[in-house]
Amino acid sequence: MASRLYDNIVRLQELADYTVPLTIRAMCELGVADALAAGPRAGREVAEAVGAHPGALVRAMRALACRGIFTEVDPGVFALTEVGQLLRADHPLSMRNAYPLIPADLTAWAALEHTLRTGEAAFARVHGRDYYAHLAAVPEDSARVDRSVEAQNRLVLRTLLTAYQWARCGTVVDVAGGTGTFLAGLLARYRSLRGVLFDRPHVVARAFAPLAERGVADRCEVVAGDAFQSVPAGHDTYLLKTILHDWDDQRAVRILRVVRAAMHPHSRLIVLEALLPPGDEYHVGKLLDLHSLVLVGGPDRDLDQLTALLAAADLDLVAAVPTATLAVLEARPRVSGRLQVEDEPVEGAKARVAPPGSAADLQCGGPGE
Repeated sequence: MASRLYDNIVRLQELADYTVPLTIRAMCELGVADALAAGPRAGREVAEAVGAHPGALVRAMRALACRGIFTEVDPGVFALTEVGQLLRADHPLSMRNAYPLIPADLTAWAALEHTLRTGEAAFARVHGRDYYAHLAAVPEDSARVDRSVEAQNRLVLRTLLTAYQWARCGTVVDVAGGTGTFLAGLLARYRSLRGVLFDRPHVVARAFAPLAERGVADRCEVVAGDAFQSVPAGHDTYLLKTILHDWDDQRAVRILRVVRAAMHPHSRLIVLEALLPPGDEYHVGKLLDLHSLVLVGGPDRDLDQLTALLAAADLDLVAAVPTATLAVLEARPRVSGRLQVEDEPVEGAKARVAPPGSAADLQCGGPGE
């Protein structure tokens, strides 16, 4: 009994500790994993290479070694573990930029109690402006967020590129698509597609390099604007990737209605979101849901909730495909009270297609979405 109690206390200490997450993020900022890419190295040499204080860096590396990020092969000499390798900038699935250390975010999290008492985003409370207004005003924070999304897109693209029949999507308008890394990956894989990247002016200004790096700039138009006002009209496919979870129901429906107004009768809308499973099952979306709550106030949703949002914008969910990261939801416009679908939305065993009105019967769950 005493042993179990001790184990529970240790587990609680691990869960409540913020030393490790913040130290990992600081290591990413410094590029410590890159300094260890060639093999084991003395911590003091690493400190010189990355411009850090030798004694402080060794203490931080020792702390992360006991959590499996580094391994101390000899006293004061460190190497990367398999987990730590993911923090190298040259790793094919590099996560170095996925974990930015943004002071404005941290001060918002320090006001979590306010969010829990009121349901309001702590970020606006602390900083006197909403999250996206802050990013528009602070270019360095905006760039860090963009790099974080770019890093996460490496994994998301691997899970989504084969989960849906993207090749027949024609011209894809990526609404609030950031710097275009997801759209660029999509266009690079499917040469028949064309793209329109749409986001706020200060965001799309940084999009040209990612598009050029993937060799798709000649097939992608970059358009600046506000998704709450209008989006480019008359295209084949509209894409909302992890956008709706940033907004409460009223503003999410506003975005959907703007997109719906831009669609022609045979357009499709692809929504990429994490679908939260019920019960105690671990799902990263449950943690990201809390992160969204603190920063912007918007919720992640289950399938029924997303279906209701679509319906409020005269859109019907016709297919849902679960993947290891995000679910792929396809919606079609309803014109004069009936759904317009010119072909089967998705083929293959991974999709469950329901007729209009029975989207709630679609089961999109599974571990690790």
